Amino acid sequence: MFNVTEFSHFRLGGFSETRFLKHVFFLVVMLIYLLILCANLLLIAVICRNRSLHEPMYMFSCSLFVNELFGSTAFYPLLLDQILSDTHTVSVPLCFLQIFCLYSYVRVEFFNLTIISYDRYLAICNPLQYNTLMTFKRVSVHIAAAWLTACFSVACTLPSRSTLQLCRNVISNIYCNNYSIVKLACSDTRLHNISGLVITVIKVFVPLSLIIYTYVRILRVCFSGSKQTRQKAVSTCTPHLVSLFNFSFGICFEVIQSRLEMSHLPPLVPIFLSLYLIICQPVLNPVMYGLKMSKIFEMCKRLFCSELHSSS
Repeated sequence: MFNVTEFSHFRLGGFSETRFLKHVFFLVVMLIYLLILCANLLLIAVICRNRSLHEPMYMFSCSLFVNELFGSTAFYPLLLDQILSDTHTVSVPLCFLQIFCLYSYVRVEFFNLTIISYDRYLAICNPLQYNTLMTFKRVSVHIAAAWLTACFSVACTLPSRSTLQLCRNVISNIYCNNYSIVKLACSDTRLHNISGLVITVIKVFVPLSLIIYTYVRILRVCFSGSKQTRQKAVSTCTPHLVSLFNFSFGICFEVIQSRLEMSHLPPLVPIFLSLYLIICQPVLNPVMYGLKMSKIFEMCKRLFCSELHSSS
């Protein structure tokens, strides 16, 4: 599959700036990973355990939490291993597997956020038809379509990267990504660069256009509706909007650090930009959906109270 027979591994060059603080870096990353695991697993357990939370909004939120676990597990264990490593090498198949998982995570996240915006649009703009339009079967189809479409689209783009003839095997980052592989190629990669940028713009522009359209419709209803309607819109849409803006910032930071020349900046700046997406989004989503959605928050409180009562 891989036309890189001259190399059996890639070396991650971004770790050269962290070798003096590797134990501190390892501890911080480990704590972040444990926080992500605990927070997302807790909310998944709360939603699955309580039948009153088996509603479309919470099921879509649960899909988000599962995706945070998926993306984090594809990223953090390898990152932790590389922090303590002295060679910072990763095998070619493992590198491409990480690319597949991380890009699938990003696309599933975008599809989930798009579906949630559509769900909020139906709940606020068509409340009388909501229960007939958002049945359990349709919710399941939406979630399955988001995951399958994202994974399939990433699987279709990877072969074009895996057949490149490479001149070098040093990736100037702390993890594997598509554009880092393309920059190692011996041949002219302008076609790959242009196609990759066009695909990225399309895959970002289409979901964002749908989300913007739904929120324009929601705002119209809010301005023409009652105070109760506006309060409902604010309470249910705030977590989604915060998550969407944070995710968009993460995507922008990833594109900036991978495609622009940043050698004139302090070495830790590109590392921060590359880590923002995979740190802030998995941490922020449980906080926003767990604290801002009162029903989930109350269920978490009951769970903790019952555990404390049984232990005492």
